[in-house]
Amino acid sequence: MKALVYDGPGRRSWTDHADPELTASTDAIVRVDAVTICGTDLHILKGDVPEVERGRILGHEAVGTIVETGSAVTGVKSGDKVLVSCISACGRCEYCRKAAYGQCLGGGGWILGHTTDGVQAEYARVPFADTSTYVLPSGVSDESALMLADIVPTSYEVGVRNGGVKPGDTVVIVGAGPIGLAAITNAQLFAPSTIIVVDREPARLDAAKSFGADVLVQPGDAAAAVAEASGGLGADVAIEAVGVPETFELCAKLVRPGGHVANVGVHGAPATLHLEQLWIKNVTITTGLVDTSSTPMLLRMLAAGRLDTSRFVTHRFGLDEMDEAYDVFAHPQDSNALKVALFRS
Repeated sequence: MKALVYDGPGRRSWTDHADPELTASTDAIVRVDAVTICGTDLHILKGDVPEVERGRILGHEAVGTIVETGSAVTGVKSGDKVLVSCISACGRCEYCRKAAYGQCLGGGGWILGHTTDGVQAEYARVPFADTSTYVLPSGVSDESALMLADIVPTSYEVGVRNGGVKPGDTVVIVGAGPIGLAAITNAQLFAPSTIIVVDREPARLDAAKSFGADVLVQPGDAAAAVAEASGGLGADVAIEAVGVPETFELCAKLVRPGGHVANVGVHGAPATLHLEQLWIKNVTITTGLVDTSSTPMLLRMLAAGRLDTSRFVTHRFGLDEMDEAYDVFAHPQDSNALKVALFRS
């Protein structure tokens, strides 16, 4: 088969690779029908995730068709159309029993495209298939479901839910990439009074407006905008959706006393935590890897027409156009790309 293989920082190739095989009774082999690229994949290519070894197939977001299952798999069968979650779950360890699947101790967590081969390929081995795949409801398209593999549950759980967004809140989202846009979508479910989005790129601010943001600002204007929207108090919830020191530190400046900073971005460098300013403000800071415990609920909402993921994908490719898709996704300032989707021809 063909697969997108990581060969060290800055190097990748769409190349021949051995077909995946079942290695455990709980595995499934999935024919990849639709796949996307994540900002985390770009972090890997920059060398920000040193655990990823050379030769690894990247990718952790896909929709596909089950073609083979191990003897212990009972929840899915050959021919089923499934969402492959970015998080794998053994289903038995202490964390999985608490639905904290991202912290799985039994060989799961974020492993696809990280510590085991991922899904940016024509076929993929999916460990723990019963607890790591979700059969698509009738009428849900591959493309719409694909957004639920990572960005929608991540922004919901790590950003909006961890941040405790409530009706009437002033919410500031720093970063208008796919995660930030998904945070707009999910925050709206809780009826905040104002959603402020901060980004340097005008095209991404335009996208944020189309997703429903109320106020769009450059970083230098963020403090004034948040003060105006909140009566001078600051943001109830500040969601960091980039993963660089400056954006985390900006969130810490914008949050009000008693407010919440929810870090979603993947950081590859240290950020300064100004405790000399924050210690007195009763501020809560949360970090997190998505657990995907919300995925079944989000799929139900998608099937019922209560969740719209149609605006995320701006560029579409065939699987064999993987290199071009990476180039487009990695340079949004030139391409205006949000999410790219690649499909089996």
